[in-house]
Amino acid sequence: MARLTFSLCFIGFFLCLIMCTNFVQGKTWCVAQSQATEPKLQQVLDYLCGQVDCKEIQLGGSCFNPNTVRNHASYAIDLNFQINGVCDISYATPAITDPSFGTCVYP
Repeated sequence: MARLTFSLCFIGFFLCLIMCTNFVQGKTWCVAQSQATEPKLQQVLDYLCGQVDCKEIQLGGSCFNPNTVRNHASYAIDLNFQINGVCDISYATPAITDPSFGTCVYP
């Protein structure tokens, strides 16, 4: 029994170390919350695209599709997070998994 407890503790410590290392090395993103409303995300998107370069979510950009407010807002929110370190939890949430998809690579 002691061996099993030790093994589980070691595995838990190892997983925590991996998660913390990813966070410390900046391998985190900030994306739109699933419960954030579309009007709120549109407001955030309009504001952030006045602050950061949103060319990748414009027509012809690598992150234009899928052409939804939520996906475009997630890209702009993350770009702002990568540049300014701000992840406003009133409409966004930190993520430790890469939200990139297809040809769209998040910063």
